[in-house]
Amino acid sequence: MSASITVFLIAVPMSLGLAVAIDAPLQAGLVSAAIGGIVAGLLGGTPLQVSGPSAGLTVVTAELIQVYGWRTTCAITIGAGLLQILLGSLRAARSALAVSPAIVHGTLAGIGVAIALAQLHIVLGGSPQSSVVDNALALPAQLERLSPAAPLIGSLTIAVLVLWPRLPGRVGQAVRRIPAALAAVAIATAVAALATPAIARVDLPSWRSHALPEMPQGPALALATAVFTVMLVASLESLLSAVAVDKLAADRAAGSEGGPSGHERVERADLDRELRGQGIANSLSGLLGGLPISGGAVRSSANVRAGATGRAATVLHGLWVLVAAALLVSVLEWIPLAALAALVMMVGIQMVSFAHIRNVHKHREFLVYGATITGVVLFGVLKGVALGVAVAVAVALHRLARTRITVAEQDGRYLVTVRGQLTFLAVPRLSRALGQLPPGVDAVVELDGFFMDHAAFEAIQDWRNAQIAQGGRIVFTGRSGGRVAEPAAAAHSCCRPWTPWRNHHCHGRSEHAAATTTELTVHDATLGEAGPWDIDGTGGAGARTGPGASGTTAGGSSRPAGAHRLLNGLSSFQRNTAPLVREELARLAAEGQHPSQLFIACADSRLVTSMITSSGPGDLFTVRNVGNLVPPPDTATTESGDDSVAAAIEYAVDVLRVESITVCGHSGCGAMQALLSAQPRVPRTPLWRWLRHGLPSLERMASRQHSWARISGRLPTDAVEQLCLTNIVQQLDHLRAHESVARRLAEGTLELHGMYFHVGEAQAYLLAQGASAGTGPDEVFDRVGPGAGLSTTLEAEAHA
Repeated sequence: MSASITVFLIAVPMSLGLAVAIDAPLQAGLVSAAIGGIVAGLLGGTPLQVSGPSAGLTVVTAELIQVYGWRTTCAITIGAGLLQILLGSLRAARSALAVSPAIVHGTLAGIGVAIALAQLHIVLGGSPQSSVVDNALALPAQLERLSPAAPLIGSLTIAVLVLWPRLPGRVGQAVRRIPAALAAVAIATAVAALATPAIARVDLPSWRSHALPEMPQGPALALATAVFTVMLVASLESLLSAVAVDKLAADRAAGSEGGPSGHERVERADLDRELRGQGIANSLSGLLGGLPISGGAVRSSANVRAGATGRAATVLHGLWVLVAAALLVSVLEWIPLAALAALVMMVGIQMVSFAHIRNVHKHREFLVYGATITGVVLFGVLKGVALGVAVAVAVALHRLARTRITVAEQDGRYLVTVRGQLTFLAVPRLSRALGQLPPGVDAVVELDGFFMDHAAFEAIQDWRNAQIAQGGRIVFTGRSGGRVAEPAAAAHSCCRPWTPWRNHHCHGRSEHAAATTTELTVHDATLGEAGPWDIDGTGGAGARTGPGASGTTAGGSSRPAGAHRLLNGLSSFQRNTAPLVREELARLAAEGQHPSQLFIACADSRLVTSMITSSGPGDLFTVRNVGNLVPPPDTATTESGDDSVAAAIEYAVDVLRVESITVCGHSGCGAMQALLSAQPRVPRTPLWRWLRHGLPSLERMASRQHSWARISGRLPTDAVEQLCLTNIVQQLDHLRAHESVARRLAEGTLELHGMYFHVGEAQAYLLAQGASAGTGPDEVFDRVGPGAGLSTTLEAEAHA
């Protein structure tokens, strides 16, 4: 109920503003908002998504009204809805998401620019022109005949929209529950009623004069293009919003009490059903004289944040819109047009998202993004999308063809360097470069790319076989990201960058060397092999013969096996990993560290913290010790105390200002086994003096024999696992006793988390929020599923 009211309070001013923006009947905005809530809410595939008239369709609909009139535009909306139903029945929804994000966000940004320029004229007290270019050219003349009333009301609306979410203090926190859009329009309406009673306001004509669709009139091809354009924009915006809502709902469930497998169950979005539901809603909206409908990120994000759990909130919001359209006409007619125009103008500005610009620039797709924006602004939505697709294809072909191949000779040995993708487009240049090498050559071929197709593979394979037949020796090395024609024996090379420290059952290169003598194998650079990729089976320069072999340095001196593994691992890092992370590490070296988490984990070698948290340089401030123990502050000054953990906590909390602290234990912990098997009364060795900080965990477990910790509904398998879980909770209590931690917890700027990692299952479990706060008798560890980390910034998408 509360979520439906929140969305309703956003939807009414937004719907009226969009109707004003496209010069459509104002009732059409309310009709489409009601149908979007009720029909799309009931029949769509995303329960928490709220549909209605959207900013993404504003430019398209405005152009259709100017060209064909309102009644034919309603018929076009019906046709677009029927086409959506057809595509949804053909299960084509996922295919729509294959469009490059640079094109999608460029289209929305171009539409946003067009909306902002058009609404700026209304805010300034004038009327918008028919195109973006005309609106831009007419601005100087509009500024010359400026009247103060409309600009002041528009500026007030914008100021409230910007400042409302930033109101400080407890009063601000309470007031912010009112949607900013409603607050801005309400305040602007009140001020206009007192200060400028003659300002232009909303004029809702009688429902008896409401226009319904007619048979479309115009060239068949142009009408078909219009139907396709409305369908394309509405579908893309709805599906993108559905995906974002799905991820936001999953993220909310993961953060709720009980975690992702707790009390809240998240229904995954059915995109094909969503497309069919949108089609039915559009067909009905056009039939009843409403605007085109799509899923809206602004309304949907507000729905999720307000606590909606199903379709009821969406449907109820549509019912409230119907009630307002029938009973609140006199109230709505007090709203100034300048306030609605300012509201829609801000929506248009927010559609040009700087977060999206950074992303497309990072992925080197800004040219596609810029071309799409330019096309939408100058030529319209459909032509802009077509231009963006054409530029994206051209950029992709350029990248495929842009492969640099160089040949260098040093001391009779050749180095062939290939930078870029190896496709059939690069085969002629590759063959010419390899043909320059004399027969029977000793050469190293460095493949520094991410893809090799079959044509390039055949070219390299044939050249390599010919060289070996004439006594040549060929070694391949580099950072290719794929595998080409990998033999079955190579499947044992399953380990990742920690392979050089192998204490596990993986096969070394010597065990499948014979399999690589007749077939080219390009291994993933993350396989962790110390030597270069071996093609001829000789092991190449620096190839290892096994985990236990002792190495020989370049000068001929032998090294112990441990030093050999260390040297090989360092060498592999410098060759394969350092070039990839050097730029990021240089940035961190210049800017300093700003980790978001303090991670306190056991020193067990099987617990690879960066792997299980998918973190990289600069992410975690890590403290590791035997048993992931946190000595209480009252033991830090005793004779056997250890200040190292307390110092790390103080530094992380007070200096680095981390946002959370995680205590991570694991299955089969040797420290917990030691505590269970031989409880020390008098600490004599350094190990036992340290393990005494785990005695409170042992006492806690003994005192709660009938109220044990649980793992996703099951009891621990044995006493060791029980103590491992209890120890995590006990160390969180020790953490809270530290002054710096207690202060930040009281301020609400720090979170504590408990984590248990089952080594044998490769499964992480998180301590439930209630249990970690000490509010319940049991400690519950919830399983983290594969989808729990999929969060999205629907707040960022809301600005689109």
